[in-house]
Amino acid sequence: MSIPHPTRREAPGHSVERYRVLFDLIPTAVYSIDASGVIRDFNRVAAELWGREPRSGDTDEQFCGAFRLYRRDGTYMPHEQCPMAQVVKGEIPEARDAEVLIERPDGSRIAVIVNIRPLRDPDGEVVGAINCFYDITDRFRMEQERQQHAEALAAVQRRKDEFLAMLGHELRNPLAPIANAVELLRVRPNEAPLQERACEIIDRQIKQLTRLVNDLLDVSRLNTGRVHLQLENVTVNDVVQSALAAARHFIDRRRHTLSVSLPLQPIWLKADSTRLVQIVVNLLDNAAKYTQDGGDISLTVEQLGTDCVLRVRDTGIGIAPQLLPRVFDVFTQEDRSLDRPQGGLGIGLALVKRLVEMHQGRAEAHSTLGQGSEFVVTLPVSNIVGQPLQSVPSEDPEAAKRSLRVLVADDNVDAVESLAMLLKGLGHDVRKAYDGANSLVAALDYDPDVMLLDIGLPGLDGYEVATQIRAQSARRNLVLIALTAYDQETARQRSFAAGFNHHLTKPADFKELEQILARV
Repeated sequence: MSIPHPTRREAPGHSVERYRVLFDLIPTAVYSIDASGVIRDFNRVAAELWGREPRSGDTDEQFCGAFRLYRRDGTYMPHEQCPMAQVVKGEIPEARDAEVLIERPDGSRIAVIVNIRPLRDPDGEVVGAINCFYDITDRFRMEQERQQHAEALAAVQRRKDEFLAMLGHELRNPLAPIANAVELLRVRPNEAPLQERACEIIDRQIKQLTRLVNDLLDVSRLNTGRVHLQLENVTVNDVVQSALAAARHFIDRRRHTLSVSLPLQPIWLKADSTRLVQIVVNLLDNAAKYTQDGGDISLTVEQLGTDCVLRVRDTGIGIAPQLLPRVFDVFTQEDRSLDRPQGGLGIGLALVKRLVEMHQGRAEAHSTLGQGSEFVVTLPVSNIVGQPLQSVPSEDPEAAKRSLRVLVADDNVDAVESLAMLLKGLGHDVRKAYDGANSLVAALDYDPDVMLLDIGLPGLDGYEVATQIRAQSARRNLVLIALTAYDQETARQRSFAAGFNHHLTKPADFKELEQILARV
């Protein structure tokens, strides 16, 4: 299995034989070359990995040149750049655990790990090199498959995120004119109880659909680390009051009795107020959903040491023991029957847990099947003491009556028409545009006080329109409001960078829009 060394017949027979047996029994492939590159020795494993044996006098370049060598990343490796040649030429001192892909003459490929050391004479001159290498083809293929699988999963995740973002955008666009239409019906005197009842139903379903869209997109953003907290000093009482206002309609709808216990002294947190409200609303929504009509729900808040502990208890159906450990997993629901009496997407509690953990807190669930559930959120208390509550400035009643010139620009005709009617009902003068170029022309001709501008306009998008308007010194006092279905943080940042004063997500709360107009 090897080429006889020229001096082998002169060596003691037994020593040479022992060396040859040991050399061939080594499970690692080994071969050596002299300073001129001639292959001097090789063992059985080396020949098996090569797929053939060198001929007498073959140099490493002649023999290995018949193979094509590649680096780990798949790029071609000329023979003069291979580790063996570099060690013999003194370009590198040695090679340790270098990966090389070998394409054999039959076209098959193997991956090997090579370890190469130079052979030196008594004067320290390099007279050759020895290479120990072993096959890692199976491991290499598994690593490649894992990498390809990871890349495929990342691509799927990316496409899913893009789809969810587009889904949210497309769902919000029709919600906006529907919400506007409800407001239009409300500002007119109700001619019959039926009309009032219809408005309540539509409004309630709009809010529910909006929450579902927001939760669905938030799960995707949390999974990809694209949710960033806007931390500020907030009191738990304020958070709870905001959450109760948002959750009251679905609690009342099922005729639940809600009891609330809040501390007399404010508990301050360093937190994102909007996200804390979302946490409490989702807990109350979950309690209402899984509690039979007419049940009891309680919300209590207390400070224990340096922790704020918020508990939501209900007298509902409870959670099965096998489901309890997974209750905070995304898309987990108690009931999977076709009638789906509770509804929902199974993402509310997953959002609760992740948002709580982002606030350096923890969320727990306790339940006995058939005896209700308790969800406990623990958050660290802020170290500020006695900070006065910020008072909300009262609105100027005269400001709300002032007539403004308002330009509404959106490619959704229903959204423009319905919003224009609402604004005219408030006494404002309104102009309309349906694309970017016309909205820019209208802004120049009409000289509005306020522009309500969609981002996804055809032609010039909302960002470009805003940028061009802000470039004109005569119109820098114009109040620009982005009214858009894009609610990603990047979209908000781009809005403010382009010169928008406000960024409202469709369907916008019309009362919030009224408050903005009152301050203009």
